[in-house]
Amino acid sequence: MRTPLIEFRQVSKRFGHNVVLDSVDLAVYPGEVTTLIGRSGEGKSVTLKLIIGLLWPDSGEILYRGKSVSRMKRAELKHIRREVSFMFQGNALFDSLTVQENIALPLREGFHANEATIRERVEQKMQVMDLEGTEEQYPSQLSGGMQKRVALARAMVTDPETVLFDEPTTGLDPVRKNSVLSMILSNQRDYGFTALLVSHDVPDVFYISNRIAVLEEGRTIYQGPPQDLEQKEHPVLQEYVNSQEILRNEIYGLQSSRFLERAFAGMREDPERREGALLVISLPQYQEIKEKVGQLMVEMLLGAISRAFYKVSQCGDQCKVARYGEDRVVCLCEPGSYDRDPDKVLQGVASELGSMDFCSSGVRQGKASFSVNGGWDRIGSHKSLFQLVQGIEQQKRILGSISCKGPD
Repeated sequence: MRTPLIEFRQVSKRFGHNVVLDSVDLAVYPGEVTTLIGRSGEGKSVTLKLIIGLLWPDSGEILYRGKSVSRMKRAELKHIRREVSFMFQGNALFDSLTVQENIALPLREGFHANEATIRERVEQKMQVMDLEGTEEQYPSQLSGGMQKRVALARAMVTDPETVLFDEPTTGLDPVRKNSVLSMILSNQRDYGFTALLVSHDVPDVFYISNRIAVLEEGRTIYQGPPQDLEQKEHPVLQEYVNSQEILRNEIYGLQSSRFLERAFAGMREDPERREGALLVISLPQYQEIKEKVGQLMVEMLLGAISRAFYKVSQCGDQCKVARYGEDRVVCLCEPGSYDRDPDKVLQGVASELGSMDFCSSGVRQGKASFSVNGGWDRIGSHKSLFQLVQGIEQQKRILGSISCKGPD
């Protein structure tokens, strides 16, 4: 069994009557990237400050390399602080110091290195972080992304065993945010340090993390690999896993595939509701649309399908419209909830789509025509939702097409 590099055992911390951490257990393993996520005010930054001794717990125990921090002597604590580096939220760069001086600061204050060593280390980190040419500039003269690079170079200039990152991408645009996350991961791989991040960038941080820890109401409700989060039924965990999908579904009025599975199971088990219908509209050339016209266009198209379902069927809450897979929208309708034949509903949806202009900006080159397929079936009692959808799609019934042409 692996031994954690950093371990919290039933750690609690309060400020006045506000309990921030309530008997928290946490394990950070050596050589890994662990990301701590949670809503604002859940104690993520407090957790980092407890690790480096800026705060002390009210109860519980914090272990470093298996030894209780509270029982360590001053020399041992000093050694830990030399091994652990901290990248503060907001960078915490000194405006009165140049880039070179900011990066060199930990070597001068904590390590008392000689000037030759300082110069060599600083030059190396500036080269790694692509900061050459900014040596004599001040933080106010740099962009937000460049300031993050300086802060990261300063955090790594001592070649630490562990780096704590407090919201390293706060305030950055998506391109610079991705650049910083990629930079953290590439440096972690190159130098092998242990990384503990506090971040709100879900799900982006899942892709660079070996482990995720989730704080909710002062407690750790999950610790483990990010891919295992999808298997947990806890609503808060599902919210993090499906954050982008949830936003998109709310905008388009779509239910989740999990919600649809539960609703379908309930209808199939009720003899009076088995006569309900499942309608499916899919985009067989989903990937081609995405490549030729763009991700936003294909998402808007699927959103238009969901709105058209509601408009044409006029069944209100009696129909559950959901995204089922990336390339299809399905509509689960209670028996008697629609006044029109399912075939006419599908044709009506196709007609609605045909009247919309999805390709006003054209494709990147040439022309492209994309088919819209549809079909339906009764729910019955013997087929799963997946089997029913597959059977409908095997009919390969084309409802219509969308044509786009590139610039002349």
